[in-house]
Parts: sequence; structure tokens; C-alpha cells
Amino acid sequence: QVHLAESGGGLAQAGDSLTLSCAASGRTFSMYVMGWFRQAPGKEREFVATIRWSGKTLFYADSVKGRFTISRDNAKNTVYLQMNGLKPEDTAVYYCAAAPSTIATIPLRSDEYDYWGQGTQVTVSS
Repeated sequence: QVHLAESGGGLAQAGDSLTLSCAASGRTFSMYVMGWFRQAPGKEREFVATIRWSGKTLFYADSVKGRFTISRDNAKNTVYLQMNGLKPEDTAVYYCAAAPSTIATIPLRSDEYDYWGQGTQVTVSS
């Protein structure tokens, strides 16, 4: 069992930066591929970014590529999402999630992740 808790959300203006954190507890953090998803009102949850335990394999959604950076600190059991150049369309609840490290592919679908945090709201005004 892994418990995930996001923090760092809030209000921002277009062009601002925010950093989200996700603290993990329970089973060994390094055993999991970590991901960030987001869900805007009235829309389906969508993939944002993912990172393997080594921190060397990263993948981003096209909508955030070049603006967002995912990273992890296995010693602190924490994964981060640095968000730069925020846009109003980035407004959503952001969730971190954990997928087993044995997964062979890059997990882009929400059903590939076993554990989820409660989410943190990010609101970007124009």
C-alpha cells in the first residue's frame, strides 16, 4: 500500500510558476513509477508527466512539454512537478499516482496506476 499526498497548488496568473509536491509513504517509493495527471471541470482525467525510479526516463504530454518538469527525490519519497509559463488551460485538479516499476511500457493511462493522491487544485487566471 502506498499513500500519496499532493501539495503546492493554488492560484496563479498566466505566466507564473508553481511547484507541486507529492509525498509518498508506505511501500518503498523507488519501487514505483510516478506520474502526474490532471482533471479540469467537465473533462476526463488526462496524463501530464511520468518518471521512472531512476529519474532518467521522463515523458510529458504535448500540452505541457517545455513548460513542466517532473522530478523525484527517492531519499525524500517525493515527486515534484515544476510548472512554468502557466496558462489558464492548465487550470485543473492535479493528481499524483504510482504505477509498479515492473511495468514495461511508459504508463500514460490512468488505469495503469495503482495508487492515487487526493489531488490539489491549480487555478490560473488570465
